[in-house]
Amino acid sequence: MGLAMAGFSHTANADTLRLLTWGGYAPEDVIALFEAETGHTVEVTKSNNEEMIAKLRATGGGGFDLAQPSQDRITGPQLEFGIYKPIDMSKIDKGQFIQSMLEATMGNTTVEGEVYGVPHVWGTSGLVMNTKMAGDTVKDYTDLCDPAVAGKVSYRLKRPTLIGFAFAMGLDPFAAYNDADAYGEVMSKVEAKLIDCKANVKTYWGGGDELMGLVRSGEVVASMAWDTGGWKLNADNPDITFVAPASGALGWIDTFVLPAKGQADDAAYAWINFVMKPEIAAMITAAAGNFTASQGADAHAEDALKARYQASFPPEAVDNIKWYPPVPAGLEAIEGGVLDRVKAAQ
Repeated sequence: MGLAMAGFSHTANADTLRLLTWGGYAPEDVIALFEAETGHTVEVTKSNNEEMIAKLRATGGGGFDLAQPSQDRITGPQLEFGIYKPIDMSKIDKGQFIQSMLEATMGNTTVEGEVYGVPHVWGTSGLVMNTKMAGDTVKDYTDLCDPAVAGKVSYRLKRPTLIGFAFAMGLDPFAAYNDADAYGEVMSKVEAKLIDCKANVKTYWGGGDELMGLVRSGEVVASMAWDTGGWKLNADNPDITFVAPASGALGWIDTFVLPAKGQADDAAYAWINFVMKPEIAAMITAAAGNFTASQGADAHAEDALKARYQASFPPEAVDNIKWYPPVPAGLEAIEGGVLDRVKAAQ
């Protein structure tokens, strides 16, 4: 009788979790394990940042119980549209998270004293290099301007390059985010450095395939690029790898948020705590290609990927990641002007 009643209670309390997420973040094998353990069911809608915000804005935060926008898409939409509700951190198993990532995300998603997001999947941009051909010359973004690698480096003319160079120059662009004049001064210094560095650049790459071809051929020996691209190249050539820059890799985080009109909060919290288990998080890494904020999950990853991750990201490099905060209005115009002038400079 006791077993029968326990089974009835488990079924009666089960909910359907309507999950709005990215491809690879909710693989079928993980869903099956979750449903078997909790009795909840999961309905997945795959999306991206723009679509997530549009869907939740159209319904005032309805239609879904858990969503996964990037951390820089939370405070602005919440202040403008009120599409999320606060997270009850007492229901989150905080010990399962890499603490520096948890603290950064909580800080960047706090609105009027309430936390609206916790971290899930993350990635970075930093340096991809051929260590045999570049030697130990390139340790930070500005080392791409070293004469030793002249004509053999590449990066994009995009905002990550501006941000990365600023940090490598000892500046803190994120600290200047709320002061357009101060941010303009930071960008002016970066602009001068990038113009001075133009002679070193083989080409400004536009797409990942283009860059990987340049690095594979040896035309480029060091570049700014994403971690996953560096690891993919490393699988083909052990001399090529991703390196976290001395001033810190630049990081993005896709989060968990609760839509304002979600109806299955218990299932949402259960899903968050379930997928942050190290062995489950490793299954998501295998599907998505990126690591999660689960503490110790790298130990459960496939051996070759685990080795690449641990070589690129010792604990001190993880704690030194510079996480992108929300971009205030007006800064993109400043950055666009800098990039245009760098491109046009002779």
